[in-house]
Parts: sequence; structure tokens; C-alpha cells
Amino acid sequence: MKIGDKVRFLNEVGGGKVTGFQGKDIVLVEDADGFDIPMHISEVVVIETDDYNVPTPASKAAKAEQKKAEEQPARPAAPQPAEQPLHRVEKPQVSVYRQPEMKGGDVLNVHLAFVPTDIKAVSTTSFESYLVNDSNYYLYYTYLGAEGKAWTVRSHGLIEPNTKLLLEEFEKASLNDLERVAVQLVAFKDRRSFQLKPAVSVELRIDVVKFYKLHTFQPTDFFETPALLYDVVKNDQPAKQVYVSAEELQEALMQKRKADDAPHKPQTIAKRGGKNDIIEVDLHIGELLDDTRGMSNGEMLNYQLDKFREVMEQYKNKREQRIVFIHGKGDGVLRRALLDELKRKYPACKAQDASFQEYGFGATMVTIRQ
Repeated sequence: MKIGDKVRFLNEVGGGKVTGFQGKDIVLVEDADGFDIPMHISEVVVIETDDYNVPTPASKAAKAEQKKAEEQPARPAAPQPAEQPLHRVEKPQVSVYRQPEMKGGDVLNVHLAFVPTDIKAVSTTSFESYLVNDSNYYLYYTYLGAEGKAWTVRSHGLIEPNTKLLLEEFEKASLNDLERVAVQLVAFKDRRSFQLKPAVSVELRIDVVKFYKLHTFQPTDFFETPALLYDVVKNDQPAKQVYVSAEELQEALMQKRKADDAPHKPQTIAKRGGKNDIIEVDLHIGELLDDTRGMSNGEMLNYQLDKFREVMEQYKNKREQRIVFIHGKGDGVLRRALLDELKRKYPACKAQDASFQEYGFGATMVTIRQ
């Protein structure tokens, strides 16, 4: 039994979803009204487990042991010593139920996933982080976050084969704590022979700018809603480790809103046929970014200029190419910045107002000259 499983009560009407545990014997069950109900673990039964959203049968052996224990008379409690000895930390228990092995699952594939709680409100929603074990191996894992040169454990435990495990839920205000994370893994099989896998320790650099963009969350085989997936191990190969200097980290913190590694180029549409098609590039900030909250006017202008430079570099050697940059009328700040950039870096190129009939008063056409 683990967090996320759906259960029902044995001796009472109702059930719900497992949200946590208190000690070894008490499980917290969230009912339909959203209340956490503490129940003894023997009073609930799993009816559906969150193993890639596939139901898993209850263990007959576990039920038999439970029935046998109930039938035996209670033994008198042994007297307790005056001082309790220190207890060892119990190791994670392997489930009695043995997961069926999947074809191709002896190759290790592990992912770190981030899932928005509400995909329709990506700018304000909270997020859940998961460890996805797409293999036939059990994994002892440790999930850590960086604090300067030190590391802090955010979650640790055991994840079963071919399942996903909720690591934590966090708000958008905590994104800065996730810029550098690490995952450590030890793979094994229980009561089966297996091929030995080396221990894994992978450090990942999380691009927090992507959490502000709807299109970076994509459909996957592991979740019903779009998710942002990072490879920890792919086809038995650990992801390339990332080492970040203090200078690079400081620069990333200051410029994270600029989205230097934008996943797509500005949309271009060929308006006319022939040898020298007219290329149209829309520089409105709303067409370039899904969310501009927290960005200053200067940061947005720099982002638009970066896209302008990107297109110019792409076509600077294509003589007679005509490009229309749509910047809007506004107060003319972006248009003046484009003309100044052309004068300094591309003095041979010709700039003029684009067709008023097609674009109104908010577009400039650049003709490439060499």
C-alpha cells in the first residue's frame, strides 16, 4: 500500500485515496469530501493502485496472514523496560505482490517528471514531482536539492517496478529551490536473479523558465495530463551530469526570464511564391511567450530583439530576401530599436515601411543586401 492507492473500508461504508501514513499501522485516507480519515491498515483494502493507472490485484497471501492474525487470541503485553533502547530505522519493505515483468524492462529507464496540478492555469498552479521507474527493477532512490555547495534530501525510499511515485508537491514560489537537483539510484530484483546494474548518481539542471510556458508540458505514456520529463537513466545510460560554477549559476538566476533556450523559433509564414519569398515574423511579445508575468518592459524588449537578431542571422547571406517584421504601432520603441540594430550590425540591408494595406502602420520590411 502506498500514497495514491484507492482503497475501501472493510468494516465501514466508504473509502478514498491514500494520502499518507502515521507510523506503521495507521493509514490516512482522503474521502470524497476531502477529509483525511485515520484508519488501521488492517481495516482497508486496496482496490486500485497508481501503477501507470493499471489496476493491481490484492495479495491473497497478505489477506491470509491478516485473517490468521485476527483468529489468534491476543497475547498479554510484555512489560516495558524503564528506558526504551534506540530503534533502528526500518528499511523500505518490498511489496508482497510481485509486479509482472514487462517486455524490454530489463533495460533501465528512469525519469524525473513535473506535473501541473491545473494545466489550464499554468501561470499560477502548484506542481507535483514524480519519479518514474520504467523498468523491471526495484529502485532504492534518494532525491536531493542543492543549497549552495551543500545538498538536502527532499525524498527517499523504494519504488517498485513499472510504477511512478509522488515525491513532493510544491508551489511556484519554490521554483528557485529546484534549479539544481540530484537523483541517486540502486537497482535490484526481489527473489529473482538479475543482471547487476551500477549505482547511479545524476545531477540535473532544471530550467525553471519552462514552468511558465504551457507548450513545454507534453503528453507522456505515464500521466493522464501533460508533464515535463527529464531523463535520469535512458537505456541503461545515466544522463550526462551537469556541473555549474557559481558565476554561471548567478548569471542564470539574473537572466532566467529571458528564455535563451526557447524551444522553438519565431513562427514564419511565406506570403508569396517565387525565388524571393517574403518572410513574415510576428514580434508581438504575446506571440513569443505564453506568460510574461514578472518581466519588466526592458526584459521583454530584449527578448524581442533577440528574436529579430536570430532571424537576421538565419537569412543574412540570402541576397534579396525580404523579411517583414510585425512590431505594432505602439509608441515606436521596438521599431526604433530594430532600425538602430540594422544600422549598426547590418548597414548594407535596406529597411522600409511594409505594405500599409497588408500590415497597417506596425510593420517594417527588411531587404537583405550583401
